[in-house]
Amino acid sequence: MNDVRQPAVSVIVPARDEAAHLPRALDSVLAQDYCGAVEVIVADGSQTPETAAAVRARFPGVRIVPNPRRHIPAGLNAALGAASHDIVLRCDARCELPPDHVRKAVATLLRTGAAAVGGRQRPLGDNPFTRAVALAMTMPLGAGGARYRIGGRAGPADTVWAGAYRRAALLAAGGFDERLRRNEDYAVHFRLRELGGTVWFDPDLSAGYRPRGTLPSLARQYFDNGRWKFRMLCRHPRSLRARQLAPPALLLGLAASAVLAASGVAGAGLVPFAYAAVLAGAPAASARARRDPRAALLLPAVLATMHLAWAAGFLASVSARACSAGSSRAA
Repeated sequence: MNDVRQPAVSVIVPARDEAAHLPRALDSVLAQDYCGAVEVIVADGSQTPETAAAVRARFPGVRIVPNPRRHIPAGLNAALGAASHDIVLRCDARCELPPDHVRKAVATLLRTGAAAVGGRQRPLGDNPFTRAVALAMTMPLGAGGARYRIGGRAGPADTVWAGAYRRAALLAAGGFDERLRRNEDYAVHFRLRELGGTVWFDPDLSAGYRPRGTLPSLARQYFDNGRWKFRMLCRHPRSLRARQLAPPALLLGLAASAVLAASGVAGAGLVPFAYAAVLAGAPAASARARRDPRAALLLPAVLATMHLAWAAGFLASVSARACSAGSSRAA
């Protein structure tokens, strides 16, 4: 029997062509030990019917709402608009919640009075490559010090993972920005903070995440992350953090070194040599990598892909904006 003292919760799940991963996410949501009512809403932006068919076949109690715009922020807003309850929790299609996640998240939300609470992303690898990605995503060298990636003390934070929100606060902030294809979570958390709300990081909250399974798909993901990070920063420049400039500075440094080396300048190889040395030493600096030799072998390539793809996407957006500004002035 549900405990009426526990507020009802709406779990919103954006999905696009995720028939392979979404069932595990929904299984984790439906296995929660929460004593209040929980409704689950999937916003389906798939190009094929397989995802919706998988949901209807295995999870008849889960509601499906269409997401004709297909991207994540539009899906989140569609599910948010269909939500019935005052507390909303986000779960992505590649996310897996531990059984106590909703209970702990709601308790922290009520205890702190925050507009949003969340915790740490816990990447789950099931082969050497995805375990290498998981290692990279939880190392300062790969995560840049973000608390939701590497952990830290409880308290106010820039952003969190698998957030639980007060629905009224989300609506007051305008929901998720549909002009962004990525970084919509960081952007909405920034707007919540601008409105005087608190985004609270709870290290006791930890939700699993299934990373991309190949180097090309990882590179595409991080290129898009970097591209949309710059666009998000154009909309919210005061959200900029120094760590976000490190990857583009690295890529520019490597490019400058290549040009100088081609010109015969002595010492031009210092930057790439130092970077290669840092990458080569990364497995030895991680206790987890030392316990997983096959993943450790792949770790330098994974880190380089994450750094350089993110930087390339960021700089591509910088270039596109500069060209657009130049065209506008010329006109």
